[in-house]
Amino acid sequence: EVQLVESGGGLVQAGGSLRLSCATSGFSFDDYAIGWFRQAPGKEREGVSSINFSDGSTYYADSVKGRFTISSDNVKKSVYLQMNSLKPEDTAVYYCNAAGPYGITYWGKGTLVTVSS
Repeated sequence: EVQLVESGGGLVQAGGSLRLSCATSGFSFDDYAIGWFRQAPGKEREGVSSINFSDGSTYYADSVKGRFTISSDNVKKSVYLQMNSLKPEDTAVYYCNAAGPYGITYWGKGTLVTVSS
């Protein structure tokens, strides 16, 4: 059974930090690109950051560059998102995503991040 389980969300004041974790199981972790998306109330889901294990490349949305850092532990099959200098506009449900061969995609259930001003 494929599982992506996010954790680490919560309430933080603006300027604070949070570290999200995505623990995965049930698929070939190294064959996938693992990323984070977020969806704020009333807005569409957007890509935040991702890491592609085939070439080691990473992606960051312009809105989070310099503040967020994605990392992984391939032994634990987990991906992390360190979020610093958080802003109220970072408030959203953050979802972990795994994108693999043949268009296969898996999603976690999300973790809520709330940044107060």
